[in-house]
Amino acid sequence: MGKTDKNPKKSSRYAGAGCDAFTLVEIMVVVAIVGVLASIGIPSFAKARNQSRISRYLNDIRQAIDYIELYAMENGSYPPDKMPRQAPDGLHEYVKRFDWNADTPLGGKWDWDFQSVGITAGVTVIGATASLADLLQVDQKIDDGNLVTGRFRRTGAGGYTYVVAD
Repeated sequence: MGKTDKNPKKSSRYAGAGCDAFTLVEIMVVVAIVGVLASIGIPSFAKARNQSRISRYLNDIRQAIDYIELYAMENGSYPPDKMPRQAPDGLHEYVKRFDWNADTPLGGKWDWDFQSVGITAGVTVIGATASLADLLQVDQKIDDGNLVTGRFRRTGAGGYTYVVAD
């Protein structure tokens, strides 16, 4: 009797190739699908990350303002002005989780301003690297959507202040 070939690989389109492999067309289709998925997902991820930065800033600024207002109520005035990245004197007892030395979520440095930058008291971000659109979005959530007026204002080159007292 003759030999019968029971190997299905030899009867496939890869007969004689000796190994299983993807064709170039199959690989290109997979790469195209991954590219389409990435082009859909990456902008959404970037937008979510940006919204997270803005939310974190809003949370941080609210914490700082709460601590400063508590200090002012108990001490009769706001703490004296400090250099950037330095907590106001006497505020250490009130601040539990706010790090004045850390970079802000908007980029730049935290700064406490008392009787400077044209206001009585405020928390400033010096050297913010956030886009103007991001800062306007912050202003809309805090205030009036105008960086010239209201509680959240532009105060100089790369500086933005949340005004505690005018």
